[in-house]
Amino acid sequence: MTWKERRNVTILLGIAGALFLALLIVFGMIYRQGREEALAGKDGAPDSLSAAGAPSDPGAYTALRWYNGAATLSFALDEQGTWIWADGPDFPLRDDTVAAVLAALSSLKFQQTLPAGESLSEYGLDSPSATLTASAGETEQTLLFGKTTTDGDSYYMMMNGNEATVYIVADTLVKLMQTPIYDMCALPELPDLSELNLRAITIQGPVPAAEPAEDGEEEGGEADAPAEEPERPAVTLNARRSNGEDQPALWFEGSDNVTAAPLLQDLLYDLRTMAMAKCVDYFPSDEAAEICGFQSPDAILKAEYAANGTEQTFTLLVGARMPDESGRYVRLEEDGAIYALATDSVDAVMTISVAGMRGAAAPEEEPGESQE
Repeated sequence: MTWKERRNVTILLGIAGALFLALLIVFGMIYRQGREEALAGKDGAPDSLSAAGAPSDPGAYTALRWYNGAATLSFALDEQGTWIWADGPDFPLRDDTVAAVLAALSSLKFQQTLPAGESLSEYGLDSPSATLTASAGETEQTLLFGKTTTDGDSYYMMMNGNEATVYIVADTLVKLMQTPIYDMCALPELPDLSELNLRAITIQGPVPAAEPAEDGEEEGGEADAPAEEPERPAVTLNARRSNGEDQPALWFEGSDNVTAAPLLQDLLYDLRTMAMAKCVDYFPSDEAAEICGFQSPDAILKAEYAANGTEQTFTLLVGARMPDESGRYVRLEEDGAIYALATDSVDAVMTISVAGMRGAAAPEEEPGESQE
């Protein structure tokens, strides 16, 4: 092969390489465009809820209503611009869940846009598993969620009654909507019951068992009249400070100095660190309160303490154990709601309520009886 022939071959190979490179670039552009169209939906369909006309600002919304498969919850802004639970305006709503729903709603992206099939049941949209309606002034968006996709991480969704288009979206919104209303309760802040503030502690135990009726008492007589509740056994502990109110105290039960008793130290620690674990029922019926043990509480704690230069009293009613035994049902004297208190926070109270300051030295339990 002559040098001219080699030169021509080299030129042709260079041209072929350039054409091949140009084809790769063209195919890359076509692929990228196709991918963007797939993400945005067919025929330029919107790729997000905001692109479909919904507000992109979470602060634009004024009302929310959702059904999560078990309950329907409604929320609205009050005159002060604060979110409230529409069915319980006095409920102390902690609005972080509402804020999270609004943030997820305003940034909702459509992972895929599909034409609706012959039957909405194909996507579970004939009987939605969850619904969400959000209002922003006169604008309202209604989302219907069907079943999950095969990977379980996304949901089929329909929007504003348009049955012609189905979207696939992340499961973020549906998961947030599963939050029970009582998990959104702002728990009461308990007073500072550190030892320097405490003046006295009284712990009342369970009501003693009623004595059997005496022979000769007839039905319909005085024996049938409602009897007063027997007096509860009580332990009262008083703090004595000889060197000023801001000094550590000596603790006495009557004339007995119990300052060094481990049970007292456990009690002081529990009072100092006590905090409600969760709200169980904010508007309990009489039946619910009875089930939780408040017809006759197992223990009553009264703590006298100083706050802002005034004497205050904190009263806690301790009900039954929770079914999972993680704690006990409790109520505050001025609050009808039922809360949960962790077992560790009430152990010392329950021990003293039954066995007094003797604690572990109390007589052994009879079979079937409980030290708590």
